[in-house]
Amino acid sequence: MRDYRQYLIYPVASLFAIVAVTLLVGCGESAKLPDTAGIGPSPQLPAPHKTFIPTIHIAPAEGWKDGRMPVAADGMRVAAFADKLDHPRWIYVLPNGDVLVAETNAPPKPDDHKGIRGWIMKKTQERAGAGTPSANRITLLRDTNGDGVADQRSVFLQNLHSPFGMVLVGNDFYVADTDAVLRFPYAPGQTSITAPGQKLIDLPAGTINHHWTKNIIASPDGSKLYVTVGSNSNAGENGIDKEAGRAAIWEVDRQTGQHRIFASGLRNPNGMAWEPTTKALWTSVNERDEIGSDLVPDYITSVRDGGFYGWPFSYYGQHVDERVKPAAPDMVAKAIVPDYAVGAHTASLGMTGASGNSLLPQFHDGMFVSQHGSWNRKPRAGYKVIFVPFDQGRPRGAPFDVLTGFLDQDGHAQGRPVGVAVDKTGGLLVADDVGNVVWRVSAAK
Repeated sequence: MRDYRQYLIYPVASLFAIVAVTLLVGCGESAKLPDTAGIGPSPQLPAPHKTFIPTIHIAPAEGWKDGRMPVAADGMRVAAFADKLDHPRWIYVLPNGDVLVAETNAPPKPDDHKGIRGWIMKKTQERAGAGTPSANRITLLRDTNGDGVADQRSVFLQNLHSPFGMVLVGNDFYVADTDAVLRFPYAPGQTSITAPGQKLIDLPAGTINHHWTKNIIASPDGSKLYVTVGSNSNAGENGIDKEAGRAAIWEVDRQTGQHRIFASGLRNPNGMAWEPTTKALWTSVNERDEIGSDLVPDYITSVRDGGFYGWPFSYYGQHVDERVKPAAPDMVAKAIVPDYAVGAHTASLGMTGASGNSLLPQFHDGMFVSQHGSWNRKPRAGYKVIFVPFDQGRPRGAPFDVLTGFLDQDGHAQGRPVGVAVDKTGGLLVADDVGNVVWRVSAAK
């Protein structure tokens, strides 16, 4: 008797072969607009262009070879502050100048990779350099002689759960794990914390946990913490019930752990900073994918208390996303237009203010923004660090490139920038999670 199972297996195998080829050569439509069209306070927003197979145009992760490194803007230089790290994602500078680096990656999230689409996304992430297990630690780097290179390192905290954001308030050191905010005792100058952490508050996580990174900063008076919580989907496809407390910035009482939603409708907020002139909270946000290479621009924006920024029902203000069902016209009507677009699919993750930097004069007022790089756009976009100039507390003019050269001539990612921070002596630190390096940008001597 003939075994008909082979006829069932072949189509499935063929489908996976097609998907594999797709991952290797890229697919989907291409951008019709230049990169600059998606940048500034009024970006161009063409009609959505959704394809059966989403555009997949990743830059395979290669790492730095033969002594290569990124390229700093004219008048500046770049050097490795520390290398041989394990997927460094986020940076925090302590008051004494010690640099903390979260060596981290996504936690297990088995329900986020189900089905063909989930398998594609998993393979895309692996090829882009995000498939390694998380080191789950924070490493301390110390430059004892002031030459811009860390000459001491130690494990500051370990056995964490996909840590990301960090902040020190007084003698309390807070870590935003993927599922909780933890508090540890800290004494100035110590190189390792061995005391157990106390859980301040649980954060949305679980077996989907689509956007797993959680950042944290403190209010200027130290009484409140602000925590970013990304969405659990691209555009609500996992169900709105899976988005409780997500796509938002939380305000948390530092003493009690009581919290409220400070702002919502932010698909995947990451970087946060206080703007010194207006005292407003700013954040960098990754917008949605799969409606064309020209949509939707990522952005940086001031964040209003109680503000709603559209996700998932609309993008860039009140541009309705027709994929989201049921529609919510009442929510769309509330959507706030972001302040400044930083390019479609650039994956603008890190952001830090200019205060304290000793770079060139054009960098004295504004925001440094790291762009991890696109996967859903042809041609590729991002893969650099930019500076958005401000005047009187608002973005003014076109951004400047600060650090480029992360893609080689073949379109491979030698590195990908994530966290950014200004160190105690005024240099700009950049975490590179593919190159496994923390770079330091300074003014050329």
